[in-house]
Amino acid sequence: MDLEARSLQPNVKAVLLAKLREYKSDLNNLKSEHKRLASANSNQAARDDLLESGMADAMSVSANQRGRLMMSTERLNESSDRIKESRRTMLETEDLGVSILQDLHQQRQSLLHANDTNKLHGVDDNISKSKKILTNMSRRMSRNKWIISSIIVVLVVAIALILYFKLSK
Repeated sequence: MDLEARSLQPNVKAVLLAKLREYKSDLNNLKSEHKRLASANSNQAARDDLLESGMADAMSVSANQRGRLMMSTERLNESSDRIKESRRTMLETEDLGVSILQDLHQQRQSLLHANDTNKLHGVDDNISKSKKILTNMSRRMSRNKWIISSIIVVLVVAIALILYFKLSK
């Protein structure tokens, strides 16, 4: 949880680290209280067995201690559940990060493959050849138009001359 909290944004990080410190101190307090109660409980029981007096007081103290111990155990279990949930969230986040990194790697490979200069030079050469061919075709088309226009003009002049000589005789 500590590592996950440190990797978050600063405004969220401060709040989570404060809560984490609080939980750790609660856990340490509960552990020390548990040890104290366990040792006190065993000492009290040994003394009561030896003295066999104040059995009623021991029962009420023991019940009180049990209640506090059960409450402490419940808080400890809740903290453990929160830690497990945080760990599960961390693992999910890590899996998502790995998936994103794999996607980025695939995209990088695609970009590197697309930038292969040999293929681009080949495309440039093909475009240049196509441009030359289209220019030659355009010139031939213009030349053919001039030739056809010249032939039409010569034929019209020839027809006009033929008509002029036939009609003038």
